[in-house]
Amino acid sequence: MSDFLLELRCEEIPARMQAGARAELQKLFAREMDAAGVSVGEVQVFSTPRRLALIATGLPQATEAVCEEAKGPPVGAPDAAVDGFCNKNGVTRDQLEERDVKGRATWFAVIEKPGRATSEVLAAAIPAIIRDFSWPKSMRWGADSLSTESLRWVRPLSGIVALLDDELVACEVGGIASGRVTRGHRFHSSGDIEIANADDYAAKLRAAHVIVDHEERQNIIREGAAKAAAEAGLTLVADEGLVVENAGLTEWPVPLLGRFDEAFLDVPPEVIQLTARVNQKYFVCEDSAGKLANAFVCTANIVASDGGAAIVDGNRKVLAARLSDARFFWELDQKTPLAVHAEKLARITFHEKLGTVADKVERVAKLAEWLATEGVVSNCDPALARQAAELCKADLVTEMVGEFPELQGLMGGYYAEKEGQQPEVADAIRDHYKPVGQGDEVPTAPVTVAVSLADKLDTLFAFFGINELPTGSKDPFALRRAAIAVIRLIERNSMRVLVSEIARLWKGDGTVGSGLQVEAFLHDRLGVMMRDGGVRYDVVQASTDLGTRLDGDIWRVRRRAQALQEFMTTEDGTNLLAGYKRAANILKKEDWHGIEGEIAQTGEEDPLALVDDPDMKAVIDAKMSERHASELSYTPEKAEKALIDALDAAEPKASQAIAAEDFGAAMAALASLRAPIDAFFEEVTVNDTDGTKRSARLDLLARFRVAVHNVADFSRIEG
Repeated sequence: MSDFLLELRCEEIPARMQAGARAELQKLFAREMDAAGVSVGEVQVFSTPRRLALIATGLPQATEAVCEEAKGPPVGAPDAAVDGFCNKNGVTRDQLEERDVKGRATWFAVIEKPGRATSEVLAAAIPAIIRDFSWPKSMRWGADSLSTESLRWVRPLSGIVALLDDELVACEVGGIASGRVTRGHRFHSSGDIEIANADDYAAKLRAAHVIVDHEERQNIIREGAAKAAAEAGLTLVADEGLVVENAGLTEWPVPLLGRFDEAFLDVPPEVIQLTARVNQKYFVCEDSAGKLANAFVCTANIVASDGGAAIVDGNRKVLAARLSDARFFWELDQKTPLAVHAEKLARITFHEKLGTVADKVERVAKLAEWLATEGVVSNCDPALARQAAELCKADLVTEMVGEFPELQGLMGGYYAEKEGQQPEVADAIRDHYKPVGQGDEVPTAPVTVAVSLADKLDTLFAFFGINELPTGSKDPFALRRAAIAVIRLIERNSMRVLVSEIARLWKGDGTVGSGLQVEAFLHDRLGVMMRDGGVRYDVVQASTDLGTRLDGDIWRVRRRAQALQEFMTTEDGTNLLAGYKRAANILKKEDWHGIEGEIAQTGEEDPLALVDDPDMKAVIDAKMSERHASELSYTPEKAEKALIDALDAAEPKASQAIAAEDFGAAMAALASLRAPIDAFFEEVTVNDTDGTKRSARLDLLARFRVAVHNVADFSRIEG
């Protein structure tokens, strides 16, 4: 078995492209080897700023010979057809074999393909890999760049090393011939480095101050930066993305700690960290109290003779210039009150069909004030909620957010605090975008909750109102993320949010409009979240009609689903479901709608859905109680009487438990019906020849069905 080394050397590969390039190289190599029938053992791919490398082990010396068959024209076909088939497959007429295919004599060509040396396969594969390589951005260079057929690469390709064991794999692409010579570190090495084989590749480069393994460079940076901070009595602020980026910028990383002027610490720490990270790729540090220190860690690409003093000083000067800009923005923005900044939002279009950002702010302010006034968000001052909402987007027009859009909200909170706004208002401005991602903190401060919820609901109502809906994987206005944030806010703060009522307020004309769609969308997102959390799909469906019973009570739906899933894992749950489905099938077969059908008289396919209407449910319950309180005209059988008694006991318990949102107790009440319904089906004839008994027993099954359905829609549960 043989080992193969491929190195593609060029000028600086952007750090952000290196992970994708490694994956692309491995994918294309696997494609070529699979197509040629070459089995491969372990494949390792590495990158530095100036090279991509692949080492594959366990390659055979040659591919195996293969025998392929091709079906040709039938015997007796015109000579031109037979000759064409022979030419296509590289055989002569006397090499064809006659075979029977469904009773018809047919010509077949048997083609023997001899094995190929693996070096030949690789020599053909390397140019294909290079020419098919996909980069986010690429370029042509030199005289050949005038042709659209010339080679494209991320930066000018300067060298190819291709070795199978100790032998050169000879190939050429774009005028560059393969060889066994590479180059070391730009500053610490000079001249050519000859590579013998894959085994000595990493060692030869290490001797030339190149660590080819990107993961090793990451470890050096991660550990070295933390050590440099610790030696100064500080703690490094961990930033894994910055570790990866610095590893992509260096071939011989050397972390160095420097200091900047303490006066810059007057600028918010997030601004300093973002300035250091985005503009200079520096780590920042904290002191023993957890506050940002006037220190940074940069990653040099050389071992300096002065221990890095000149490098640190140069980086300090560059960082100082950047921090001076940030401090200028910080001080300039504070000269204008947030309310004046907010006036400029009228110049910014939110959406061509939805007006300006100022229009959105006014809608959010109205909604936030209403959420506080109506007690949807408890313990929230309506005036503070409106004030915070009116200022929540003001920092979008500040110089600082113009430079660093990532700081929107955060800077508004700082500016509000500086100009003496109430702490609740400043906090709400700072945090009203939260929660953004799945792991993001969910606000609990009342004013913040009101503004955050209003902002996200307005986004949903607005875009659903103009029919800009998510489709498939496309969600340009992040409506799914907004819906998930609404759900998390509701759940975290145990709120009762009637979305249809809010929609009427938002629309302003007393109609629900897009609110029904929004509510259905929220229920759908809730279902996805619960399923991702391990709740069965059918249990989610049974816990809410996801759009037809629009009560908007997200918190309640989740608790019901969790209790129902637990119940369905028990023997009582499984057997009760079987009893429910048997009862429902009988009622459907007999077209027996019970009292709810009598009341509706609408011919609905599923009159049981009427129990989702609170007013109709009250009427149904009253009439059921009235009917079942009356004396039967016959003496019920023992099992029939037992089911009646069980329903008399279970119905009020279940209703009380549902009202108290004790869904575990509601499921326990249902469990008490399991044995009586089993006995009823075992011992009682529903379709009795006596019409009075038949009607009473069908009514009893309808009563059982409604009792179960009042707890959860068992018709949606599989099983």
